[in-house]
Amino acid sequence: MTPRKIFWLGSASLCAAAVYLVYRNVQFVWLALFVAVIVLLGIYDLLQTKHAIRRNFPVVGRFRYLFELVRPELHQYFVESNSSGRPFSRELRSLVYQRAKGVTDTLPFGTEKDVYAIGYEWMNHSLQAIEPPHEPPRVQVGGPDCKQPYSAAVLNVSAMSYGSLSKNAILALNKGAKAGGFAHNTGEGGLSPHHLEGGGDIIWQVGTGYFGCRTAEGKFDPGLFAEKASLANVRMIEIKLSQGAKPGHGGILPARKVTAEISQIRNVPMGKDVLSPPVWCTRALG
Repeated sequence: MTPRKIFWLGSASLCAAAVYLVYRNVQFVWLALFVAVIVLLGIYDLLQTKHAIRRNFPVVGRFRYLFELVRPELHQYFVESNSSGRPFSRELRSLVYQRAKGVTDTLPFGTEKDVYAIGYEWMNHSLQAIEPPHEPPRVQVGGPDCKQPYSAAVLNVSAMSYGSLSKNAILALNKGAKAGGFAHNTGEGGLSPHHLEGGGDIIWQVGTGYFGCRTAEGKFDPGLFAEKASLANVRMIEIKLSQGAKPGHGGILPARKVTAEISQIRNVPMGKDVLSPPVWCTRALG
């Protein structure tokens, strides 16, 4: 017997039982209404043509979407261990939460990890220990012919554009970069006033769309580039030769998301989609 036949037989039986109960006792009218809603829901599932599961398994097929909805929570709380989650395990997230709240993040009495597993890393004591440096290690960028070499930190803020991040996020990252002594990469969305307000070192990324240093026609503007590159906060220039997150396709910022501020920062017109070509076009430099 197919699920559809089972539904029709079950619906007929439920309706008959509901009518009988209401006939015997009017207080069962709410039960009858509930049965009516279930039956109407099943009929709707049978008639609709968008979801095959609901069409083949009326009413019952809806539980599939319910289980799909709660699947991440079930997996997180009942399946994953404290160290198996990806990309960040519960152990790492708890560590971040504890440090953010200023509470103790050191757990005594051993570890849950298999310290004998292949790939487990640890530090051994040394018989010839050396004094750790008083300053964090840095990398010198720029050779002897460079007029303005830059001493870069080993860890810096990765490229994230203003537009994909808010003003407050950019300000927080840049102020953090200044406090920590590292650099803040602007991403390809252009050099905004929010990147400069915090006073941190800036790595200005120039992507395939030349945002912030382009002409009205979308070509590279040497004068505008030189003007922004000479700012004190701009310590390095990063050239993005292709779209890493969107290889072969490029990116599109829909016209409805191009605000007056983004238009001014990126030197792009309002009311039009903003395109990031998939690769760097050297002809645009001419």
